[in-house]
Amino acid sequence: MTARDAAVWPPEPIRTERLVLRVAEARDRPRCIDLSASPEVGTYVGGAQPREDLERAVPAVPGQRPGFFVVELDGTMIGYLQLLDRRAADRPGHVLPGGGEAELGYMFLPHAWGHGYAFEACTSALAWYDATFPGEPIVLTTQLANAPSLRLATKLGFTESARFNEYGAPQWFGVRHPVS
Repeated sequence: MTARDAAVWPPEPIRTERLVLRVAEARDRPRCIDLSASPEVGTYVGGAQPREDLERAVPAVPGQRPGFFVVELDGTMIGYLQLLDRRAADRPGHVLPGGGEAELGYMFLPHAWGHGYAFEACTSALAWYDATFPGEPIVLTTQLANAPSLRLATKLGFTESARFNEYGAPQWFGVRHPVS
């Protein structure tokens, strides 16, 4: 993340038809733990983490960094997305010389899957990003085996740029070029 990224954070909450994207609060801690402890959520991100470890490690207010949006439905966190984390130059997959592209990541609780919430939240966050950082590409990586995430990436306008192995699994690397 750059100083410029931090300078625009936090934005006002982003409201969509059904959701609110906002900064994390202490009340989100139990849901953040639920996300990381979920075997279903962990399928494509290295597995579920032990709840006991998470209870000790997750801070009182999780996700306190620029680009971390809590996704809220009817006053309750259903997931989160990250948008200002910059892709490290030593990782595979880049579209800028030297790396440092903004990378989109998202996680949603299983009960929120299949309702279009991820698309709605990501679309709104990407619109905020485009308005805040005009002309900059955004990248996304997901396991090739994660068909729902691949469908979402394509629906969001990401196109495949590369494939590589990382974290012990084949990865799909996509880029979303700036909206004109």
